[in-house]
Amino acid sequence: MSESLLIGVSMKKLIVAMSIAAVSSFAQFGGFGGGMGGFGGQQGSGSVENTDKTADVNYVGDGKSYHTLDIYIPKGNKDSYPVVIHTYGSAWSSNNMKGSADLGTICSAYAKAGYAVVTPNHRAAGDGIYPAQLHDIKAVVRFVRGNAAKYKFDTNFVAVSGFSSGGHLSSLTATTCGLKEGKSGSVTVDLVGNLGEYTSFSSCVDGAVLWSPPTDIYTMNPISMGGSGTMEGKFIGVEREGNKDKWMVASSPYYASDDDPPVILFHGTADKIVNPEQSKELYDSLKNHNVVTELVSVPGGEHGSNGMYSSENLNKAVAFLDKAREAKAAKVPDVVVQDSSKKDSTEKDVKDSTGKDPAVKDSSLALTSRMAGLYGVELRGNRLLVRDPAEHRYAVHTVYGARVAGGVFRKELDLSSLPVGVYGIIVTSPTGDRNRVRFIKK
Repeated sequence: MSESLLIGVSMKKLIVAMSIAAVSSFAQFGGFGGGMGGFGGQQGSGSVENTDKTADVNYVGDGKSYHTLDIYIPKGNKDSYPVVIHTYGSAWSSNNMKGSADLGTICSAYAKAGYAVVTPNHRAAGDGIYPAQLHDIKAVVRFVRGNAAKYKFDTNFVAVSGFSSGGHLSSLTATTCGLKEGKSGSVTVDLVGNLGEYTSFSSCVDGAVLWSPPTDIYTMNPISMGGSGTMEGKFIGVEREGNKDKWMVASSPYYASDDDPPVILFHGTADKIVNPEQSKELYDSLKNHNVVTELVSVPGGEHGSNGMYSSENLNKAVAFLDKAREAKAAKVPDVVVQDSSKKDSTEKDVKDSTGKDPAVKDSSLALTSRMAGLYGVELRGNRLLVRDPAEHRYAVHTVYGARVAGGVFRKELDLSSLPVGVYGIIVTSPTGDRNRVRFIKK
């Protein structure tokens, strides 16, 4: 080999090594965003005070460090605690940053308010391209539900939270409940995965807190890797040009639907890493589906710094979760099923301009009380029953499409508080199958 070729090969290896080192530094401390953090932001190690910590629990059972999580249980004598799963930011480039997942700020605020906090690792883009990371976070949700007694988790309320790329994964977890696949054009991706031993449990969540999240990967300002493509391209597996559909299926605004859980977003107006329009886009999509949502624009806030984690914002996040938890506990509707053989003028009057029942988007999937039993969903008086003993998710909607109740139940749901009117209930099985049932409360 000639001397010039050897020099060329050595230089190429040096450039590759420098690029890898830069990405690692970028994930841990930022680097493309200036002094206070890159896409991963300023997170730090810190600690979650006044909690009992269980570290390095493998939530898949495969012995991989990127499939481990830490658990923080508030000190006290309660039998169980509602749960928040908080995921770190790293531009999807780190597989071991759970120890730097905003522990002293966001996680401490959750724990102080009485929430059990779970901080997971997940696969980096170098370990597997999207949707591997989404599969990981959904496996964490199932792990939490499957280990309620062991770790004192109150699985009546399980929320997700995340900063930056962790916020992106959390946004997808919140908006893809009940969907087996994501489709755009000719591209189809598995949105659930089959990781771990708790696949019979639901990966749906009851709320989400998103901090400076990228949401629409296709429209965001991509982060360059200095001639080696973009962080987003590495995460998706291909660069954006000519691959719109592959980027679209990784974007949460396109999955927004009227049965999504409450979502609050925090974004700094001076964020130069993830443009603030990213949060606005998801917020608008959720509002269009009558989802309970809030957008907190932080004046002068940067990416993970400059007032983003002020006491005011942390208190807002906790208050939002508290309100979502209280709303879920309070709204369990009392519903009587209209006999399909006795339609009256009340049912006829609740059609929209297309002639469809607004409470059920796809009338072809609407089930009468008789047909529901054939699909494992049945109503007996004021009880909603399912044959499968696994956790099912439900959402109750008015004829105008507004969500009035929702959550997770097993076998039987005792219904008790809807006013007179016509409603639709969507029941989602652990496998993602949806049954829709029409109700008339007299």
